[in-house]
Amino acid sequence: MSNIVLFEDIFVVDKLDPDGKKFDKVTRIEARSQNCEMFMHLDVNSEIYPMHVGEKFTMALAHTLNMDGTPDTGYYTQGGRKSLADKYEYVMHGKLYKISDEGSGKSLKGEIYVSYGGLLMQLRGEPSHLAQFELDQRLFLLIRKL
Repeated sequence: MSNIVLFEDIFVVDKLDPDGKKFDKVTRIEARSQNCEMFMHLDVNSEIYPMHVGEKFTMALAHTLNMDGTPDTGYYTQGGRKSLADKYEYVMHGKLYKISDEGSGKSLKGEIYVSYGGLLMQLRGEPSHLAQFELDQRLFLLIRKL
């Protein structure tokens, strides 16, 4: 499964809507990862998946939901077939639209930005954790509360 999941870590929610509430059914969470020391802003549909300050969750980014690693076709087919999504509670599909670096030397941080149909994610941290991502890459975000 390691060839399917490009990034995975445990995050803790630090703040909700740090810039104020913008939309009724969307909450922007600010979270930090425990193992890779990553920082994340993530928009979540709070009507179907509410999150709270102090809550821990596992977040994974994958290029496909197929357990055998075959590329995603872009079509959802209902059926008894097992997928990576079965192991998580909240799943979004989106596109990586920006990759950048911030700072220099030892303080260099990499950033990726993904749009999930208007819900946005910013992930920032050690550039080596983000090296496998490519511009215009389609990504699944998968979350499970701990």
